[in-house]
Amino acid sequence: MNDAQVLVAGAGPTGLVLALWLAKLGVRVRVVDKAAEAGTTSRAIVVQARILEQYDQIGIAQEIVAQGIPMAAANMWIAGRKAARAAFGEMGKGISPFPFALVYPQDAHEKFLVAKLEALGVKVERRTELAGFEQDGGGVRARLRRADGTEEVVEAAYLAGCDGAHSIVRETIKAGFPGGTYDHMFYVADVTAAGPVMNREVNIAFDTADFLLVFPLIEPGHARLVGTVKDSAVGQGRTIAWEGVSKDVVEGMGLEVTKVHWFSTYHVHHRVANAFRAGRAFLLGDAAHVHSPVGGQGMNTGIGDAINLAWKLAWVLEGGADAKVLDTYECERRAFAERLVATTDRAFTFVMRNGPLARFVRLRIAPHVVRAVASSRMGRRLMFRTISQTNVSYRGCALSAGVAGKVHGGDRLPWVQLDASDGLRDNFEPLRSLAWQVHVYGERTEELARYCEAKKFGLHVFRWREAMERAGLARNAVYLVRPDGYVASAGMTHPAADPVSADLVARG
Repeated sequence: MNDAQVLVAGAGPTGLVLALWLAKLGVRVRVVDKAAEAGTTSRAIVVQARILEQYDQIGIAQEIVAQGIPMAAANMWIAGRKAARAAFGEMGKGISPFPFALVYPQDAHEKFLVAKLEALGVKVERRTELAGFEQDGGGVRARLRRADGTEEVVEAAYLAGCDGAHSIVRETIKAGFPGGTYDHMFYVADVTAAGPVMNREVNIAFDTADFLLVFPLIEPGHARLVGTVKDSAVGQGRTIAWEGVSKDVVEGMGLEVTKVHWFSTYHVHHRVANAFRAGRAFLLGDAAHVHSPVGGQGMNTGIGDAINLAWKLAWVLEGGADAKVLDTYECERRAFAERLVATTDRAFTFVMRNGPLARFVRLRIAPHVVRAVASSRMGRRLMFRTISQTNVSYRGCALSAGVAGKVHGGDRLPWVQLDASDGLRDNFEPLRSLAWQVHVYGERTEELARYCEAKKFGLHVFRWREAMERAGLARNAVYLVRPDGYVASAGMTHPAADPVSADLVARG
């Protein structure tokens, strides 16, 4: 095990998913983490639809869904009164095979991923930290330090820094981490409780100065609370416990907490590294970007980083592409991280801003807006696409070109449900091959068939139906689809006419 093609530093969800996809693609991988065990607290708890789609590619989505809680609705409370409700049940219908966000706590999530890795022969090396590394054109030499002080030198082709906000990988490659820290302090608590908000739905409450989020946890009667710590408590300089937190909003919602299983306080940061790669070292997850928890995007974004990088590393390591394809990781994922941080920053600032105008908008105007959006089919679908990350696009980067119908190169392949006459449940089923493939919705040409055979691309032809046009696909168009389910090129001719193929796709 001393030699590995990819060394993964950090065994949170980002590092575990990266290692799992790499192992599925036949890459030799090692995963190290200085923690003695996987996380034992729930921390991030929402898995978004786009991640479930990509989990389905490696055959684990249904197991996770069976263990989690699909989020049925969100309720908005103002000064102790329920002011608005947004039903999620049908929000993503027709957009994704997983038309919901899933409550699946991070501790259970990590244990699940660890077990899947071990089934593939990869064991997380605990109490082992990355002490430093150096690199050259031939690879990476990393020093690993164990809890007893012994060290080991590991050689790998690439290093993935999934080692959190205080990343040694980011520090070593001297990547800046610009941004800031919000003034407010927050608490997070996993509790046993009773009351009207223990309804297996998400509840968000605002008062004149307080804010509280209540998420259902898997065990009945358990919930995750996220709330604000009053400035007066912070200013006293003492250790803050549940007993010292203001209960105004908690009591206003009729929430009766009978037991606190875990409690912690934290400050929220908003930062994006100014580089996601230096040579053979990459940054992913919290090592690359941190932001407010608004929308439940953090963990999902890190997992998205992992999947984006995994297939590219495997492709290069197996000799299918030049190493310059790895440049697209930063182009695609850093641009998304910057947009996400800017969006969550605006939302978070709105939620937390003081002053009479801000309070008036938050307490009087916002509930009407939520009700209006929730009652509109278009509003619900826009909300789903945004929160679910199904609208993430890589347009403008080197692996994206062309347009056919409403689908551009760089977009996620639209989902279309099929029926028994097609022999497939949907057009995502072929994505389980984790391989480059060509999709045609309608009829293919003989020229295209010969091209795909020569390039060893899987060719999937789907009988045309109106649902495909509604999804944005063009009849008889040719879509070259990447291993992660994004469209590389779209057009009415075969991909050989596309610069994407000439520069980066299989060498033939």
